[in-house]
Formats: sequence, C-alpha cells, structure tokens
Amino acid sequence: MAAISASMVKELRERTGLGVLECKGALKETGGDVELAIENLRKSSGMKAAKKASRVAADGAVATKVAEDGSYGIVLEVNSETDFVARDDNFKGFVQSVADKVFETKQTDIATVMAGDLEAAREALVQKIGENITVRRAAIVEAPAGGIVGEYVHGGRIGVLSVLTGANADVAKDVAMHTAAVNPRVARPEDMPEAELQKEKEIIMAQPDMEGKPDEIKEKMAVGRVKKFLAENSLVEQAFVKDPSVTVGAFVKDSGGEVQSFIRFEVGEGIEKVEEDFAEEVRKQLA
Repeated sequence: MAAISASMVKELRERTGLGVLECKGALKETGGDVELAIENLRKSSGMKAAKKASRVAADGAVATKVAEDGSYGIVLEVNSETDFVARDDNFKGFVQSVADKVFETKQTDIATVMAGDLEAAREALVQKIGENITVRRAAIVEAPAGGIVGEYVHGGRIGVLSVLTGANADVAKDVAMHTAAVNPRVARPEDMPEAELQKEKEIIMAQPDMEGKPDEIKEKMAVGRVKKFLAENSLVEQAFVKDPSVTVGAFVKDSGGEVQSFIRFEVGEGIEKVEEDFAEEVRKQLA
C-alpha cells in the first residue's frame, strides 16, 4: 500500500471540502488513489458535507463561560446555516464542548482548539444534520487585580463579557446585559479610534446645515456633535437600560466600581449571507 502523504490529504481536502480524518480514511481505502477516493466519497454520504462546505454559515450560537472567581472568561461563536439547527440539542452540545475546551486551555486559535476529537465531532455533526457547521471565533478576557468578569448571553445569539474593577458579579452581569442590548462601540470615549472620529467629523462637516456658515461656527457645531456621537457610542456614557436616569458609568461608580472593557459577539455579524433563489439553484445544478 502506498504511503499516504500530507500533500495527498491536502489535495483531497481542497477538492472535496471534507475533513482530515475522513480524507485520510478514504485514501487508505484506495491505496492513495485520489481519483478513486473522490469517486468513493461521491457514492457515500461524505460528499454531502463537501457540497455544503461552500454554503455560508451565518446563523448559529454564541456561548460564554466565566471562572467561578470571575478572574477570566471566554466567548465563542459557532455557525450553522439556519436557526433551526442552532436550536438543535446536538448542535448545542457541540457548542458547549468547544466552549469547555477554549475555557480549559485558554486557547483562542480555532485550528488548535479543533484539532483531534472536536474536529471529528464537527464532521460527524455535519453528516448527521446536513448543514455546514463552522467554529468561527473565540476570545478570552482576564480581569485585572481587584477586578471581575461578568457574562450575559441573550437568546443564544449575543454574548458579552464585561470587565470591571471594584464591583461584584451582579453589577458586572448588568453591564454585560446593557452591552448586549445597546451595542456600544467602545467602553470609554477615549477608546474611540482617531480614524473613526475623523471620519465622523468629515460626515458632520458635509451635512447640509453646515453650508455657508463661517468656519469657526462649523467647528463649534462639529465639536458638539462629535461629543454627542461619543456619548451615544461609549458604554460608560450611555443611559443605563435598567435605569435611564443614570449612565452606565455612574451606575457602576455608585457600586464602588469602574468599567474597564467589554467584548461582544453577535451571531453572523460581519458575514455576508447569500440568499439564493431556489429555482435558480436548481437551474445551476441541472447546468
């Protein structure tokens, strides 16, 4: 039997979209014959996963996990093609397994996290439910000395980790809940990237009511509007959802704490989901 080289496995993976383990197995069965392996895979259910691999997985779930002492936490996004699968218990179990691995290893490189049993589990789940499933991203945050990480997941689709100092878990959870609902861009005004501020100022300067006004007046108006922009998009400056009479920053300060940072994952954000007409899809397959 011919030795199965890494390049052979790589070629088969690129041509079928299947996982390493499945490609290795197919090549072993054919003595390293790539073409025959593809033929055999086409006859088996394995190609079902390969056909799905080009589809956009823009639905799915977000999960969080925080240490009991609040010293660190992780947030994870796993994608499926439909929300129906995202509600499936098998899918949920897989998401939890990946979250546990990220939490235990403190590893956020997806290839490293998935190597071995988890990748095999993903491939098996793809075969079982008939949809593409991808582990998209993971992040970890650690609290500074005297700090705490809070977590909140909304409907399995939005996950937030908040980092506070001088506060307790309940306050941290409330801040995470607010962040999930309102979606601030930064924690504090000074955290806003300079490039975004300049872009916002350019937009303000180009607005119709600026036309014809003296430069000094336009500058004063722009300063006020930029300040409003920062207040609307900075976590600590936003009106707290549970008590709009105070800002988030004031709410935390009243509890003896201070907001440090946050991280927010929402399912599918940044993914362009392709909506394909069914009749057109059939026509393409017939062609």
